[in-house]
Amino acid sequence: MIARIVIALVLACAAGASYAGDSAPLDVISPKQAGYSADKLDSLAMYLEQSGSAAFLALHDGRVFMSWGGVETKYPIHSIRKALCSALYGIYVERGEIDLSKTLADLGIDDNPPSLTEAEKQATVLDLIQSRSGVYHVSAAEAPSMIGDRPERGSHAPGEHFYYNNWDFNVAGAVLEQATGESLFETFDREIAKPIGMQDYTPDDGFYQFEKERSLYPAYHIRMTARDLARFGLLYMRGGRWDGKQIVPADWVAKSTRTRSVLSEEWGIGYGYMWYTTVKDEGSGLAFFHTGAGVHMLCVFPEIKLVWVNRVATEGPYDFSQMNLIKIWDLILDARVLAD
Repeated sequence: MIARIVIALVLACAAGASYAGDSAPLDVISPKQAGYSADKLDSLAMYLEQSGSAAFLALHDGRVFMSWGGVETKYPIHSIRKALCSALYGIYVERGEIDLSKTLADLGIDDNPPSLTEAEKQATVLDLIQSRSGVYHVSAAEAPSMIGDRPERGSHAPGEHFYYNNWDFNVAGAVLEQATGESLFETFDREIAKPIGMQDYTPDDGFYQFEKERSLYPAYHIRMTARDLARFGLLYMRGGRWDGKQIVPADWVAKSTRTRSVLSEEWGIGYGYMWYTTVKDEGSGLAFFHTGAGVHMLCVFPEIKLVWVNRVATEGPYDFSQMNLIKIWDLILDARVLAD
């Protein structure tokens, strides 16, 4: 019942009108039109409420068929920032302003004591965006799991081993800013947010997390709404095109969302260029996604034209786990009505 109420309210204001005051509206359709069961979306909505989710949005072929919670509220996106950075890399690599073969030594990248070794400085920009640099220096915004899993310094050569490494991602942000001469937040606004009609994002939604006693390079954080994140996912579902214009190069979208490292055979999860990937087609085609703090999710299933976003109010106390996110994944796919 909850999902039907939300959907009915959205549809009531959507026929030929803008979506939630949107200057670049996303059309709204019924679950039936999208090929989803309204009853099963009711169950999903009840689970969202029970599990402590704050917002959920689902699109089929760019049209909203489920909107629940505060889709207009800005929450930190945590590690989903990496997928946004990946898109900017695609733009600047195509323009020739970032060379993925450049090494840390070429770019003058070092860190505070303990400084990087000469071997570590041979890591390339490509190694950074694949999280395969082999640089196991402490970094800003490391989760306890990252610290616990971090290999010993010098244990792997650049390009040899995947480790989900915030040092790599933070330095990748610094390399981008070195190339553009401005903040990542300003670049994202000009190159992506404005061209695809994000209605909520501004550069002021970005902020740095410095931990200079650990590393010279900050983590770059962003607050964003579910509806703006959904637009970004839709951009990638469309191969980087928006309103007839190529925003992110199509070949970069394909390359960045292709599995480069298999992280778990059991779960069928891999990693590309700052995107997680699925490595098994379980009936819905391959997907790519990114999580934030293990509870936020931006997920794209190109073959079935599905984009979905989950948000959690992580700036205060919350009771939501990664297992809740996996359950939501299962429930949205289970709601699809397969053709006979």
